[in-house]
Amino acid sequence: MSSSYSYQALIFEQSRKGRIGANLPVSDVPEKNITDIIPKELLRGAPPELPEVSEVETVRHYTALSRRNYSVDTGFYPLGSCTMKYNPKVHEQIARLPGFAKIHPLQPAESVQGALGMMYELQTYLAEIAGMDACTLQPVAGAHGELTGIKLIRAFHESRGEKRSQVIIPDSAHGTNPATVSMNGMEVVEIPSAADGGVDLDALRKAVGPQTAAFMLTNPNTLGLFDSHIQEIAQIVHDAGGLLYYDGANANAILGITRPGDMGFDVVHFNLHKTFSTPHGGGGPGSGPIGVKKCLLPFLPVPVVELQDGRYSLSYDRPCSIGKIHGFYGNFSVYLRAYAYIRTLGPDGLKQVSRDAVLTANYVLKELADDYKVPYNRHCMHECVFDGLKEHAPGIRTLDVAKRILDYGCHPPTVYFPLIIHEALMIEPTETESKETIDRFIAMMRQIAREAVEEPDLLLGAPHNTIVKRLDEVLAARKPDLRWRKKG
Repeated sequence: MSSSYSYQALIFEQSRKGRIGANLPVSDVPEKNITDIIPKELLRGAPPELPEVSEVETVRHYTALSRRNYSVDTGFYPLGSCTMKYNPKVHEQIARLPGFAKIHPLQPAESVQGALGMMYELQTYLAEIAGMDACTLQPVAGAHGELTGIKLIRAFHESRGEKRSQVIIPDSAHGTNPATVSMNGMEVVEIPSAADGGVDLDALRKAVGPQTAAFMLTNPNTLGLFDSHIQEIAQIVHDAGGLLYYDGANANAILGITRPGDMGFDVVHFNLHKTFSTPHGGGGPGSGPIGVKKCLLPFLPVPVVELQDGRYSLSYDRPCSIGKIHGFYGNFSVYLRAYAYIRTLGPDGLKQVSRDAVLTANYVLKELADDYKVPYNRHCMHECVFDGLKEHAPGIRTLDVAKRILDYGCHPPTVYFPLIIHEALMIEPTETESKETIDRFIAMMRQIAREAVEEPDLLLGAPHNTIVKRLDEVLAARKPDLRWRKKG
């Protein structure tokens, strides 16, 4: 394949002295000494060295850059654990309705009854989907939801006069789980996975004790496997006095089929930007609402959206609350998109989402099993995990496969996660992709497996057709150079 990319000059390189993008009229506001407004020590001594370009150059530059972006709108995005599904455009239109797009977070409640009503209904829907008694929309990301959930658990134990300090986590957990525990000043207790990829029950029994505050678990887990022992797991944790936390990153597999609350979980976070088809990436926007059982209700962050006598309000009257966790009320425009998604699909539609996602992942698992190692001989849920190439190809690793995928114009799946799979390749096809797209992906993966054996240099030198070739990823992570410097 030949590269279709050409060199794109930096906006600074296109700069020409004196070139401007707009002509502004002379100001008719009387001039004032600038130091009367801004202290002299805060004023620049010279203008900033910004690029000097025309409007058309600016538009063409950023349009050209946007064409180099990869997204779910431009191609298949099988990023495992991230649920990169298509974002319906009707939801974008709803989020842009003036009554929603032009409100302000500091408006009085009586002037935003429609917005508060939508939020109240959404948190009610999410609580029902999760099998919980209530929900807060405030967290602005999955990790932020985790932080909120563990804070709630800690507040619950402290209200009972208990200073439980340990949170148990399986070795297949998302990296945010132990980070969340540490940020809450608690101790991480890691337990190994069983031979079938689920929780090792004996290890869990040995780990629980009087210091156990909670057990954090994803079900299905990061191996894409549903733990059929979940009720026994819940019983072990509850008997020890701990609570069960559900990491909802993989909830796309269970919508309408089972609920965390029915499994025995006490608190759950959803990723609206994953499961409920809202945009995500680049640090935002995201949303990680928390659903809780009745025992955690008093500790929910304020304000709480309430309905009384037909009027919606933001209540701060929660003496046991963990307090505010965000300056304003989460990411409002994300709520709108998720609300539209749930209302559009309804209960039967949500159930079909999971059925299709699970069916597609198992189809990929079966079709690629001859070329890639399957670490667990089980049906998967919404995503499948391989352990590198099946046929021995000297020197070829999962990273090389991922880089070669780029040459075929597809975004690679997640690699080297979960950590307990040495050459992990995690594929999540989602329910929004057609069979034709999935079949093309399968054919591409089979072709790459053949290349690894017959033409290994193709993989070792990949990618060949991208703007940026293979980077020194360790150096890029430890010593990133993100600043443009003028020559001379």
